[in-house]
Amino acid sequence: MAHSTNSGGRAADLALLIAPRFCGPPGSGNGGYVSGRVAAYLDGPVTVTLRKPPPLDTPMAVERDGEGALRVTHDGTLIAEATPAEAGPALEVPEPLSAEQAHAAAGRAAYYNDPVFPGCFVCGMGRGPGDGLRIFPGRVAGRPLWAAPWTPDESVTDDGGTVREEMAWAALDCPGGIAAAEAAGLSGDTAILLGRMTATLAARVGAEPAALPAAGDQCLVIAWPEGRDGRKLTAGSALLGPDGAVLAAASTVWLTMSRRDPASSGEPVPASHAGGAS
Repeated sequence: MAHSTNSGGRAADLALLIAPRFCGPPGSGNGGYVSGRVAAYLDGPVTVTLRKPPPLDTPMAVERDGEGALRVTHDGTLIAEATPAEAGPALEVPEPLSAEQAHAAAGRAAYYNDPVFPGCFVCGMGRGPGDGLRIFPGRVAGRPLWAAPWTPDESVTDDGGTVREEMAWAALDCPGGIAAAEAAGLSGDTAILLGRMTATLAARVGAEPAALPAAGDQCLVIAWPEGRDGRKLTAGSALLGPDGAVLAAASTVWLTMSRRDPASSGEPVPASHAGGAS
């Protein structure tokens, strides 16, 4: 596969391909993982907008527009767009949270009573250790936070043993959606899909500590709802290292739809609803 290098020195594929392992809904890529792969073409905080479900195991073309933005297409259909974010989400959480509180909340989300996407790479309980990320958030008792522990394994790290950036994006994805959906009180026949995601990684903005976690690090993922506008739900999320430092943060916008056909969404999220999110 051909490669190019962006101004930050990171390798980026000219033809983007999402392996079947990294699915969200059946037959399409996990939105956070795909967003992280697309974001690798740009520097700093990045906003990625998903226009159509990203196909699996299918080469997609990456096209730059000369003004810092890019488009991902397949057979002429726009799949995703990415632009630099002037100010990404702050590397902070609304409230401090202990590892004990996160462990107590894990898996207690109402979503897990009847999960829509049990095979999701990030939050699917049908994925085994070493296959999925197995991040199972739940609401923290008495607080407007959802949380889960996460211990990354070697399969999601680079040659130096550090979690790859797209895996951090993936980890920040589903917890935000679960938090937003539960806070909105969505009915059981309603599903949501990621529409837009903006993420800040400490390593990209010169914050300390800069490095993402290593395999075996005991991390936390925390998420919180931010609001609702019709079919669009917004949320924030953060990845905390073993010492509690915020290593990455995201803002997301989610689209509600009928659970009968959750992979059919392709509705763009208008710029007026971006708010630094997906």
